[in-house]
Amino acid sequence: MKQEAILQVNGIYKSFGAVKALRDVSVSFLPGEIHGLIGENGSGKSTLSSVISGIYPCDQGEMFLRGESYKPAGIADGEKNGICMIVQEMGTIGGITVAANIFAGKEQLFSRLGLVDKKAMNRAAQEALDKIGASDIKAETKIDEESFENRKIVEIARAMYQDVQVLIIDETTTALSQKGRALIYRIMDRLRDENKAVIFISHDLDELTAHCNTITVLRDGVYIKTLRGEEIHPDAMRRLMIGREVQDNYYRDDYGDYRGRESVVTVDGVSTEGGLKDISFSLKKGEILGIGGLTDSGMHDLGRAVFGLEKCERGGVYFSETGEKITSPGKAIRHKIGYVSKNRDKESILNQSNIVDNICLPSYDKIRKGVYIAPKAEKRLAQQESDMLKIKMSSLKQLCGQLSGGNKQKVALAKWLGNDSDILIMDCPTRGIDVGVKASIYQLMDDYRKAGKSILMISEELPELIGMSDRILILKDGALSKEFERSRELTEAEAIKYMI
Repeated sequence: MKQEAILQVNGIYKSFGAVKALRDVSVSFLPGEIHGLIGENGSGKSTLSSVISGIYPCDQGEMFLRGESYKPAGIADGEKNGICMIVQEMGTIGGITVAANIFAGKEQLFSRLGLVDKKAMNRAAQEALDKIGASDIKAETKIDEESFENRKIVEIARAMYQDVQVLIIDETTTALSQKGRALIYRIMDRLRDENKAVIFISHDLDELTAHCNTITVLRDGVYIKTLRGEEIHPDAMRRLMIGREVQDNYYRDDYGDYRGRESVVTVDGVSTEGGLKDISFSLKKGEILGIGGLTDSGMHDLGRAVFGLEKCERGGVYFSETGEKITSPGKAIRHKIGYVSKNRDKESILNQSNIVDNICLPSYDKIRKGVYIAPKAEKRLAQQESDMLKIKMSSLKQLCGQLSGGNKQKVALAKWLGNDSDILIMDCPTRGIDVGVKASIYQLMDDYRKAGKSILMISEELPELIGMSDRILILKDGALSKEFERSRELTEAEAIKYMI
């Protein structure tokens, strides 16, 4: 007997200008399913999720929720119908408390005579956080004081406060530590056991294999195939996503001695208000220096400090050759340092500006003649970098906010490559990058170091750190815990011992 779908989407089309993001997509989401949704960047995963949740209306097609016609008028209407979405980028509202974020748009639940009972709201919010295992986050805290990871967990608490029928998780786990991921997995399992449905979007094929009982593949906005049970295997997923065989051995295979090279940046006794404690090291010419640790270890703050975004309370960051101190991003950029932030929507790109403006922004000194900047020079630089990174777009004038997460990441990288940066700070460089592009990003990094340039790579992915770094520095509680040289013998288990 065929099981009735919780959610059925039939013949969905969606275009953004000339870009056909979805073409005749039909999928069934059944009770008790953790349903993986996969495909390369620009394949239509996030667009389909946005149509389902009510963010975008579809151009053509229909949806049914538990057999009834479902046409959400917006994301709030989707939530009222039990469809909640946790987005890839930041989904919280700054300037208000954790509790106010959890109940944004639902303040009437705590209103009497037009006044909001904030104590009652805080109590309910804390109960929601406790229920999902996030008791360490306090409801009355200002959201701006919380880490990126904790803000994602607040979004989860908000979603789970609803009577969820379908929970959409769009690339959220890439932003979380092991602790945060474990929390997400528990919630997914709970919804599965309650005969609800989870739509789980991830580029991590091992994660999908471990947690999904169904996987649907999209390619270029078209439905390709749905896999179930024993059909779910990384090799099959890669082949269906890309349309060809793809090898997963894309890390470096060289193991030379990198000691004795000249230093390009010196970090000397850096301590910050954010929690870094007496950090000292040097970045060498032609080196990929990996920085690892748990999410709250301080490694992301370290990248910001080297770029001049985070103020040093003690110590400093210096250009090794001249001894000049890096005190601001402007000074770092003038000295050919680029920074690709983990939080790309807030710190790496301008979503309301087009691709040309984003890519050319750091390079105007390079392309201008006197005070004049020729539009042709802008277009030429943007076209060159977007072609090299194969950015999927309708045109160079497309707004970055309309791109997929992976293509946004490519724009964030393209702008620093276009500026001929000699040093790149890359915080989670392959976050949101699909399997078909990851290899080309790693190859680009390898070519970059072979050209005598340097990379400070901050990553929460140990295979990436071990596979790509010449040296690895492990941070724990804001301090350096261990340094590893590149080695065939180094294992993830050995590195983890110095993180926890």
